[in-house]
Amino acid sequence: MTNKERRDRQLPYISDNEVFEEQKRARRLTQELNTADRSDFDRISEIVKELLGKSDGAFINPPFYCDYGTHIEVGKNFFANYNCTILDVAKVIIGDNCQMAPNVAIYTAGHPVHPDTRNTAYEYGIEVTIGDNVWIGGNTVICPGVHIGSNTVIGAGSVVTKDIPEWVIAAGNPCRVIRKITEEDRKYYFRDRKFDEEAWTEVERILNEK
Repeated sequence: MTNKERRDRQLPYISDNEVFEEQKRARRLTQELNTADRSDFDRISEIVKELLGKSDGAFINPPFYCDYGTHIEVGKNFFANYNCTILDVAKVIIGDNCQMAPNVAIYTAGHPVHPDTRNTAYEYGIEVTIGDNVWIGGNTVICPGVHIGSNTVIGAGSVVTKDIPEWVIAAGNPCRVIRKITEEDRKYYFRDRKFDEEAWTEVERILNEK
């Protein structure tokens, strides 16, 4: 079995010349993305679409870094803010309407804990999945093998080491569920601040059109 085949089966593998060769495409495209005119939104969108394995209206504010790009699949209306890093050794699958604040990092890549085996150059990639309508706060780190349920919010600065269920607010290091998201949350935009009447009328109009 080749190291590429081992990598894609989420088995321990070594980054050999064949693996490095496959990474060249992503390095070229991320270089192009990160040096593009930041006001040329159309060109940025084109590069993002070419880079990712699957996308539909995705937008990423550069700079952005990844290993392959083709291992990243995002749904409709994906947005990642500045300085996002996705180490997509294994698949990273993200649902519709997901947002990421600045400095979010998703790591599928890892190395053995024991130094003897780690120094053999063996590494691994374990898939990460994120559901629909998920908001990831700034400076969050998502570790290999994590699954985050739909309609969940991850608070800023979290380190997500274990699965997080749907419809919750979770935060911390390690990230833990704080509370459920309920119908009562619908009319609030920040903590105890409710939408004003003008904004709420527009919210209802937008929701009724969907």
